[in-house]
Order: sequence, then C-alpha cells, then structure tokens
Amino acid sequence: MYHLKEILTYFLLFLFRNCCSTDIIGPNQTLKDGNILVSSGKAFVLGFFGPEKSSNRYVGIWYNKVPEQTVVWVANRDNPIKGTSGVLAIDTAGNLVLFDGNHNFSVWSTNVTSMTLKKSPSAQLMETGNFVLFQDQSKSVITWQSFDYPTNTLLPNMKAGWNRRTGLNTSLSSWKSFDDPGTGDTVFKMELTGTPQFYLLMGTKRLWRTGPWNGLGWSGVPEMVSNFIFKILYVENDNEVTISYSIKDPSIFSRMVVNESGTLERLTWQGSERGWVRFWYVPTDPCDSYAHCGAFSNCDLFNLSEFECSCLPGFEPKLERQWYLRDASNGCKRKQGENICGNGDGFKKVINAKVPDTSIAHVNKSLELKECQELCLKNCSCTAFATANISGGNGCISWHGNLADIRQFSNKGQDLYIRVPAVEIAQDTRNSKGFRGKRLMATVIVLILAMLLILFLAYWLLKKKRKGTEGQIKRPFSFNTGLASYGGRAEEMEGSGTNVEVSIFDLSTIVSATEDFSLANKLGEGGFGAVYKGRLPNGQEIAVKRLSAISGQGNEEFKNEIKLIARLQHRNLVRLLGCCIQQDEKMLVYEYLPNKGLDYFIFDEARRSLMDWSKRFEIILGITRGMIYLHEDSRLRIIHRDLKASNILLDTSMNPKISDFGLARIFGVDQAQANTNRVVGTYGYMSPEYAMEGLFSVKSDVYSFGVLLLEIICGRKNSSYFEEDTVNLIGYVWDLWREEKALDLVDSSLDNSYDANKVLRCVHVGLLCLQEYAPDWPTMSEVLFMLCNETTLPYPKKPAFIFKKDNTLLYSSSASVENRSVNEMSITVIEAR
Repeated sequence: MYHLKEILTYFLLFLFRNCCSTDIIGPNQTLKDGNILVSSGKAFVLGFFGPEKSSNRYVGIWYNKVPEQTVVWVANRDNPIKGTSGVLAIDTAGNLVLFDGNHNFSVWSTNVTSMTLKKSPSAQLMETGNFVLFQDQSKSVITWQSFDYPTNTLLPNMKAGWNRRTGLNTSLSSWKSFDDPGTGDTVFKMELTGTPQFYLLMGTKRLWRTGPWNGLGWSGVPEMVSNFIFKILYVENDNEVTISYSIKDPSIFSRMVVNESGTLERLTWQGSERGWVRFWYVPTDPCDSYAHCGAFSNCDLFNLSEFECSCLPGFEPKLERQWYLRDASNGCKRKQGENICGNGDGFKKVINAKVPDTSIAHVNKSLELKECQELCLKNCSCTAFATANISGGNGCISWHGNLADIRQFSNKGQDLYIRVPAVEIAQDTRNSKGFRGKRLMATVIVLILAMLLILFLAYWLLKKKRKGTEGQIKRPFSFNTGLASYGGRAEEMEGSGTNVEVSIFDLSTIVSATEDFSLANKLGEGGFGAVYKGRLPNGQEIAVKRLSAISGQGNEEFKNEIKLIARLQHRNLVRLLGCCIQQDEKMLVYEYLPNKGLDYFIFDEARRSLMDWSKRFEIILGITRGMIYLHEDSRLRIIHRDLKASNILLDTSMNPKISDFGLARIFGVDQAQANTNRVVGTYGYMSPEYAMEGLFSVKSDVYSFGVLLLEIICGRKNSSYFEEDTVNLIGYVWDLWREEKALDLVDSSLDNSYDANKVLRCVHVGLLCLQEYAPDWPTMSEVLFMLCNETTLPYPKKPAFIFKKDNTLLYSSSASVENRSVNEMSITVIEAR
C-alpha cells in the first residue's frame, strides 16, 4: 500500500501528458493502458496486454515487427490489474511504479531503495528489448533494468547467471499457463556450487543440466557453438559468472524460452512460415533426463545393447533385477570384492562424455591433465577426473563421491577418466596378452566358421525363398482390391495388367521389431511422420516409416509410395520390403541403411570431413543414375518432386539411394508435363515453374538436383546464412561464378584435396540446372554426360530464386510470389508442413 502523499502524487502525474509512440517515460509523464512505448529502431513495444478471455491486464514487452504478439517480459506477472485503469509512471522516489487507478494502490514497483535521487529520472525502452531506468537526464547511471529480472525469455545480449557483486541470480521461470504469465514451476537457473552450471528444474526436481563450461561450450550441449547465427559469450571472473548470446544479423529474431511443460527451447521467427520455428530444445531424449541411469552409470543411446544405461568401468548394477527390467534409477555400485585406494589403482577413459554433476566436484584451474591424475590418485575419495578446459587442455575437475548424470554423445563431448582398482587394470593387461596368444588359434577358428557360415547362408536363403520372411502375412497386397477401403480405386500400373504385390507385415511384428516404437530406435522425423529402426525375428534390420495421423500424407500418397517403390529396382533407389495397414496405422517397411541420410554428413561440422571429394563425386553420379532410371529407363516415368539431401540415404559403402516417393507422380510415355493446384515438396528445392504455376515435369527434378549438387560441393544448405549480399546458396554461387571465384565456395573440410577442374565442371552443371527458364535445363542423361566427359559447356544464364539481404526475390517471371522462403520445410497445398 502506498501512503496518501504518494497516491496524490500519482493523481498529479496522471493529469500530465502520457507517453505514446515514444521510447521514454520522463518524471512528468505516464503510460496509460492503450498507449505504448516503441524502441528507437521499432524492434520492441512496451505496453499493456491481457489474455483474450480475461479482464486481467499486464505491462509487458513484445516484438513490434512480429505479427503474432510474442511477449518477452512481464512486469506485474503475479499481480494483474482488473480492467484498463492501469498507469505506469516514475514516482517521487525515482522508482517505476505500476498503479491501479480504480483502487488507488500500486501493484508493481522497481523498488530500488539504495539510489541517490536526482531531479530528472527517466525510463527508456531500448532497441534490445531492455527497459532501463536511469538516475538522471545524463543516462550515465542505470538504477534498474528489466534484463536483470527476466520472466520466461532470454533475449540476445541479455545475461543469465550470477552478479557476484550484488548477489543477483538472473534466471528464467515459465509462465503458469499459455493464458497466465504468472510465475510457473519450471525454472532455468545457474548454480555455483562446485563449478557453475545451469539446471532446468520443475519445483525442486532437476530435469536437465547443462554441465560445466569446458572452454568451448557447456559439456552437456555439444551442439552449442558460435555458428552461422550466434556469437556466444561466457564470462567468469570476480564480478560475474554469466552467459549471453548475440545475433550477427539484427533482422533475425531469436529467443530462448522456458515452457510450463518443462522444456527449454530456442525459437527463431520465420516470416515466410508466419510462425516461430523451434530448432533446439531439451530434454530431447531419455539420456537428457537428469540422472536417468542413476549413480556411477553412463547413458548412451548409441549403445549396441538393448538398454541405454550401462555401469561405468569397475561398477555393476546395484539392483540387478530392476536393471534387467530397464529400471536403472538405483544406479550402480563398486564390483563386489573390489576396493580402490591401493597400489596399482588406475583410470579408464569414457570418451565423448557429458561429465558428471560438478556440484560435488573440486576445481583447480592451474593443473595440467597429468597433474590432475596424480592428485586424484593421492586421494582415496576421488572417483574421477577430467580437464576443465578442452580447448586449452588445462584445468582439473575431480569428483569425490557419487558420479551422477553422465551421458555419452556420438561425437564431441569430452574425455572422462574413471578410477578403477588394480584388479581392473591387471585384467586389461591379461586380456591384451591373451589376445596376442590366441591370435593364431582365432585365425583357424575363423576359417572354419566362415565355411560353416557359407553353408548356413545357402541353406537359409533357400529356406527363405520357400517360406517367406517370418512375421509376415503370406498373401499378396493388391492395389485393385486390397486398398478399396482406404481411399477408393487404385490407379492401374502403366504397361502391366497385373496387380502390384508386396508383403504385408502384422502390426504386432512391427511393434516388437521397433520395441514399441521406442525413442532409442527413432532415426528421424519428416513431414509425413517418424522413421524407426527395427529388427525382425529372423535378425534382418529394417527401417519403418510410421505415417502420422495428422500428417499431410493420406491414403493416395501411401498407395503411391508402395506402388512406385515396389515396381522400381535400381541400385540407387531404396528397396521396399513391405507395408502394414492395421487399425489406424499405416507404415512402410524399407531396407535399413545404417549411414542415415546425406544431410547427416554434408551439413554437420564434424562429419562432413569424413566425406572426401572422390566420395562426394561418386554420390553425385549415383544420384544422377538413379534419376535417369526414374525418368527414362524404368517401365514407368517417375517425377520424384521432393529430391533433397535428407531423401538421399547411404548404405554401408556410402552408396546413395533415393528415398521417400510419397510425393512422386507417374507420367505417361508421351506425357511432357502436368499441372496441379496442390503444390507439394520442399521450399528451396522447388523449380520456379512448379512453385509458382503448379507446372511439373522431369525437368522439375533437374532443378532440385542442381540445388542438391551445389550443396554437396559447398557442404552448406541452400537456406544457410551467408555473410555476403545473398542469403541463399544459389545467389552465393552465382555471384562467385561471375567473379571467376567458384573454387572459393568449396567445402573447407576438403582442404584443397580435390580435382579443381572436376569441381568447376560440377558447379557449371549445377548452374545449368538452375537457370531461370525450364527449356534451358538439361535432362538427367545430359547431366551425366556433361559430368563424365570433357565437353564444352554452354555458359549458364541467371538462376531463378536468388534471395538478397533486403528480402527481395530476383525472379522475372510474371507469376506472383506470395510466400517467400529459403528454408527447408516441405509444403503441401501451398502450406508449410
């Protein structure tokens, strides 16, 4: 409650002019409900807002240039005003105060008591989204700022963490619900015990942990790098321990948000998609959950065993029965009869690890790794150690007691050294000697087993031909009759009077093979649903495409994909094994390709170095041959309509196989092109005539191939952010080509180990596929000829769809463009999916 004198002050202030369309509140100004402050560059707005079905009103900050109102900060989140009587002003003490005019009391105040009052305090909404209270007109002293008191959102340039001078811990807390900005249960905050690290909590329960800062990023966030959008700043000194990020391109809106559902996510506004796109979030998988496997254990989704949890070296399950029931919550214990702190103790290394919870760890930043090991050996309570700074290789973190919340990544992470007794070290030594002694015997045994295996495989193949694959319903699947209840009459196969027959899998077989569609078996997710790895009862590995009930792929697309793939046989096309239609489920069963998609390699900073130029060129030729087969050599002329890196799968020998025929169309032998009102595919790969006019032909795939060809050479997506004038790959390559600098675009991971002439020819061919008008594009057979022969090539004309930094689209077609995008979201019926 405010005293009568302060209430009278408010009424006097209320009589003065209010602030509207400015960015400052002065000492004699007020901001009423209905008026707003707008930052100088018009990026943010401060004003009153409220849920649609409520009379509650709040003072908040939201984006001005985003059409969907997105509130990033709330002043009175736990004290709403009923109705529109709210007034925001600076009181006689120099504080910002939110006043309820109907009831004559304050509902929120900055409540700064230690400042020295000056004559002209002011509050300004900054272009960063920070609302700052200055002590006087000079604006040299900040007495309060909203960045120190965030709600559920971390904005660029906002610091999260501890101010050691003031003791302020800047943390995020979720809203109570979508319609209630009140303080929720989910919190993201830094704790300084041991080493600084952030926790995501729901109440007092820990949901997820970042791990300590290791010099490059948080130990538990291997994907955290200063990439094409962000610049990350971690500060740890006597004054503060904070993390912040900035965005290189100010036109990009990105925010990190704590949700009431218990997740932390990063969102970026996609204007063309008219929505916020989530591209990172946690917890993502079971191993993200805090201490999912209990103490002294390791969580590894890539483990070859069926269970993601395993005990650390020198440890065994604490409760074996629970462990075998896949309940590892009680963790592990030292192996029975093994004690540490004796002569001969040593360490075993766990690679690519998220190091254990460091709240019980000791840190010495002056020690080298070898000194760290020696120090740990001298202390019987020391259970593990690791380097504190993987970028510099120095600093020592040692753990004393339980090791909790360890997980293993497929790459990145860091090395963790687990203390084991002498008997474990001796066992490793004996195993090594025994291996050398048994090598000759093993060679003989292998030869015998190889002969037996050949005989067994011959017998098994013969048996399979006779009886079919175990777990399948042994009947043909007819498109003329079998799908009558799933979408009507099926199309006749061109050139064949017979029905298409594929194996039908029973739903129970698929459920068993994928372990009830477990998250550990999930390979990825596309616009039409998720893909899971499975293993049939006969041991054969499969990939199951489970169509989502809410996806865009209905019965026609489902029939289409089966019909096409079942009839197509080529080494560069994925092989369909069968399908499952039971209850509400529709699933496709493919051969399993262990190396995932082409995008998994060429767009990843670490993995793309595994693919040298010769392998990339082989993949380019393999894709070309596969497309020639679809367009010219098969009994059916197939237009794929969704050719992109994620739809190119790689087998064990890294041979490419074209997949995902859900959007493909069959053409007649003499048919040149077709028209559709249902534009489907992926922005960034669509040809201009198809994206803008609905016209498609074999040439439509040629344009998509041109984009894919340039991506393979550059190791970057067409939608990547470029520092140059253009913001997509096509424009970037075109500019360098005209400047005769095409070799500058080659993926840096190739390190000049490529044939320059062959690379230039590939770039040339790619640009020929991307010219503005379809009649100028080569056929796929012409593409193969140009790639494999040293013939003179015509100079390419200007490509279509060159996106410039000012968001303009350089394309001279008379067709209008309403939705402009350079992302990779697939679309159907001109809507992104």
